[in-house]
Order: sequence, then structure tokens, then C-alpha cells
Amino acid sequence: MTNNELVAQIVEKLGGVTNIVTEANCMTRLRIDVKSMKQVDVEAIKRIQGVLGVVTEGQNLQIIVGPGKAKKCEEILRVEFMGGKAPQIGDWEANKQAMKGKQQGNKLKSALKTIGEIFIPLIPAVIAAGIFNGFSGLITNLQSGGTLPVNQVWDTLRLFLSLMGGGFLGYFAIFTGINAAQKFGATPALGGMLGAMSIMPAVDEISKILGLFNEDSPLNSILRNGKGGVIGVILGVYILAKIEKAVRKKVPDVLDLILTPIITLIITTLVFLFIIMPVSGIASDWLIAGLNVLINSTNPIISLISGYVLAALFLPMVLLGLHHGLIPIYAIQLEALGGVTLFPVLAMAGAGQVGAAIAIYLKAKKVNNERIKQVIAGALPAGILGIGEPLIYGVTLPMGKPFITAGLGAGFGGAYVMLTKVMATAWGPSGIVAIPLMQPASMLNFFIGILISYVGGFIITQLFIKEQDVRNV
Repeated sequence: MTNNELVAQIVEKLGGVTNIVTEANCMTRLRIDVKSMKQVDVEAIKRIQGVLGVVTEGQNLQIIVGPGKAKKCEEILRVEFMGGKAPQIGDWEANKQAMKGKQQGNKLKSALKTIGEIFIPLIPAVIAAGIFNGFSGLITNLQSGGTLPVNQVWDTLRLFLSLMGGGFLGYFAIFTGINAAQKFGATPALGGMLGAMSIMPAVDEISKILGLFNEDSPLNSILRNGKGGVIGVILGVYILAKIEKAVRKKVPDVLDLILTPIITLIITTLVFLFIIMPVSGIASDWLIAGLNVLINSTNPIISLISGYVLAALFLPMVLLGLHHGLIPIYAIQLEALGGVTLFPVLAMAGAGQVGAAIAIYLKAKKVNNERIKQVIAGALPAGILGIGEPLIYGVTLPMGKPFITAGLGAGFGGAYVMLTKVMATAWGPSGIVAIPLMQPASMLNFFIGILISYVGGFIITQLFIKEQDVRNV
């Protein structure tokens, strides 16, 4: 089945284009908000060839189609079926139903979803930049150790890789500001400007003039360059969107192009610099301090327990589609520590699935269950590469108990990774392909953690899943 045919069938089972409010994608999923769930045939969508699973929450559907395919299908849906944009809803009753759908669920889930949607479009660049920086650091380490020569060729390659990695991560706040503005309905360029302001040296100069800068310990300043990080930028752009809309209503049309951005930026910048950046900076500092208690503890017992629990509980978050809510935490860690320690631990969850799937495959072979063998054979390569949804929705979740045993097995890998202080340069897929995302000194321990999770998921599944559990799946 072609991607066009796949999208056409999905649209039909969604109740047609007119039932779609908004659409987007992440690495593996089409994320669609609909007007009315009554028009949607969820079970029929699950049966479409090429659909690996469906998660519903209120009026939102997450249709899992796999890595690479999700972006292609989103583009086909947007361009060929929706004319390049989401349809305008004119009927007040349809608007009412759409709003009710968006109000379902608690505010925390809604906030995490919004933040995740700001960062989702940035993930490909995050992965690429992390890999470039990782290899640049690897060359540096190999040169320092004498394995690679210090010459013009290797120095040029190292700088070239560093240039590509730093070109994105160095200006992460700007990209965040642009995406947040698009999400909140503000002018994207103004959102980018606010993100740029947060990292400009002029912030430190203003802070010094007003006595808010700590010369002895700049990181502890009330106001400083980068204070509040991307969380501050998102909050700032949210306020910017509110102010811009209010100003635009008051300004005459003939002066809108000039006065609206000027007035909006003046007001927003004052609020951003003197309220949002300091307050969000304190919140970020508290979050990092709390994470450090778990992730960077010098007590090996705390490291083992926290690593095990975090890795073991991550699969349910993936199941609910809440894992993108962790992206701001990754970003805060990257800004504060120069690397991400939470992502490598959580990445072990997918490896636990692989081990569990191998155990089920062997049992299926014994009981001659060809169907489950074929499902596992098709989903296993994606799982090894770090895309866990095919195994979740095709194997472990339908069976029930293996979904639990996979997480319990993954916990052992998480404990090892936490204990050995593995740190990543970015975040992305969680399997073997994530090895280049690790800092050079952490690559081997990350790989060992994956192997431990494979073995843990395999052994626990072998112990608790019986042949009769596999025979009639």
C-alpha cells in the first residue's frame, strides 16, 4: 500500500476531511484533532494495513505509522487532502464540539501536549546536531589521547562538525521562540526575537546596571544571559501572543504593521526580562537540583533505584503519548549541564521491549504461532533501532503481561546507565542509533546498558510468560 492510499483510508475512517480540526506529526505518529469522535471508526483505523496502533484522548488521535512514514503521511494529508492547511470551521456547533474535545483531560496533560508540539518539529535538527557534536567531541578525545594526529585535515573536520552542531543548539532558544509563536498564534519572527533576546550578552549588561548580576557567581544572578532557558522563552512568547492580539485590536489598520510589533515588543520585553526570566530561572534551578538528587547522586543505591524506576515506568508514558512532555526537561539539562542524563536512562525502556519480544518469539516458535512470529520479525528491527511503538502495539500490549515484564527488564539497564553517569549530547530514537548521540566517554556504557535491558527483558519475560499465553494470541 502506498502512503497516499494509507492516508486516504485513514481520512475516510476519520469521518472525512471536514471532521479534521488540526493535524501534525512526530517521529512515528500522525497527531490529529477531530470535531466529533462519533464520526471516527477507531477500530477500523487500527485494521488498516500500515497502521501500527492508535491512541485516543478526548478529540485527539495519535495514529502510529512508523518512523519516516509519519512525516510523509502528514505532508500528504496536509497538502493533498487539506489544501496545505487545516480546514476553517464555520459552523458554531462544530466549533463547540472541537473546543469541548480540547478541554477534556487534565490541565497538566494539556500543557505537556502543547509544549511537546512546540518541540516536535525540532527533533530532526536536535538529533543531527547532537550527532555532529558527538563526533566532533570524539575526534577531540582521540586527538588528545594520541589515537588521531593533530593536523589540518582532522582539525578542519572537527570544526566542520562542530559548526553544524553548534549552528542549531547554540541558537535553540530562537527556534523555540519561533515554534512557540506559531503554536500560540503570535507572529513567528517576534517569537524568534524574544528567544534571541534571552541569549544576548546585553542581558548581562542590563543586569549589572540594575544591580541584579552576581559578579562572583554569574550563574546565581537574578537576571543573566540565558536565565530561564527555553521554558522562559515559551512563557514569554505566550505572553507576547496575548499582548500582540490585544494591541492589534486597538491599533488602526493603516498603522498595524508599524505600531503593533513595536508596542508588543516593548511591553513583552519588560515583562520577559524582569519577571519571566528570573522566575522561570528559579524554577529551572529547582528542577535541575531535584534531578541532580536522583540522576547525579553520589550514593550508588539512590542511582540504582532511581535508574531502575525511571526506565521501568517509561513505557506507560510512551503508551499515552506523554513522552514528548519530557523534552523541555532534556532541553533544560542540555543548557545547564552541557548534556542530557535523563534521556539515556529512559531510552532503556525500548531495549527491554526487544528482549521481551525475543522471548515471546522463541515461545511462539515452540507452539507454532506463525502470526505472532511474523509480527515480531517485522517489528523487531524497528525496536532495535529505537522505535518502540510497533512492538508495543503489535506484541507486548495486546498480550498484557509482556508489557509489564519488558519494563521490569528495562529497569536493570536503566540502573546501570544511571550508575555509570551516562550523558547524551542530544535526544532522539532510543536504540542502537542513539549511540552516536552519547558523549564519547558514555558510548560504551550506553551500549552495555542496552544489552543489559535486552537480557533483563528476555529473562523476566521467559520466567513469567508461559507457552499457553503465546499459543492463542
